[in-house]
Amino acid sequence: MTVFNRRSVVMGAAALAGSLGLRRAYAQAPSGPFKLDPLPYPANKNEPHIDAQTMEIHHGRHHAAYVNNLNGVAQQHPQIGQKPLHEILADLNAVPEAVRTAVRNNGGGHANHAMFWQIMGGSGGEPTGELKAAIDRDLGGFAKFQEDFNAAGGRVFGSGWVFVTVTREGKLALVTKPNQDTPLMDGQRVLMGNDVWEHAYYLKYQNRRADYLKAWWNVVNWDKVAERYAAAKAGTLTI
Repeated sequence: MTVFNRRSVVMGAAALAGSLGLRRAYAQAPSGPFKLDPLPYPANKNEPHIDAQTMEIHHGRHHAAYVNNLNGVAQQHPQIGQKPLHEILADLNAVPEAVRTAVRNNGGGHANHAMFWQIMGGSGGEPTGELKAAIDRDLGGFAKFQEDFNAAGGRVFGSGWVFVTVTREGKLALVTKPNQDTPLMDGQRVLMGNDVWEHAYYLKYQNRRADYLKAWWNVVNWDKVAERYAAAKAGTLTI
């Protein structure tokens, strides 16, 4: 006999509602200035640590919805599409109040995920060169950095992100943000970050966020992170 409990019913209903909402946003797919780039590697590249189905849903539904919703706003307010995304997010007060929250949520989601896909698809390990030196100097060495990063990600209440920010001088710092907020909104630059929304890990890890955070290091592409570090120091890093 199948047994249902209140939590399973609520979780199932919430998942279905979210899925329908994402499908609707994806299906409408308004054209506009903001684009969803394809994943830079096959969806199964991060297995077994992050499964292909999660990658497909996360990129093709969740990220797509942020892009489509942002383009929907830009159709009604064309000036929003006339600036680079990082400039829009750094000056949200200039966005019309009626759509400011939509731009914050969807623009932040677009920027965060565009960064996220780029720094994954690797084989983990440890960074080298200038990036390693910066981690040693500013974050207490790689082992402490991983420990602090995972702990910060675990403390995020509900949905959000854990980031490493980087200055033009190459200085690193750990920060967390709720929802789809991003350090770009504070005029900072993001070196790397991990998504701790449940849709990033729930199919494989269920509620075991700590296990996901630990496993995620196995798919970090340190060459890409190093490229972002060099771009930050050159003043060319955007999102």
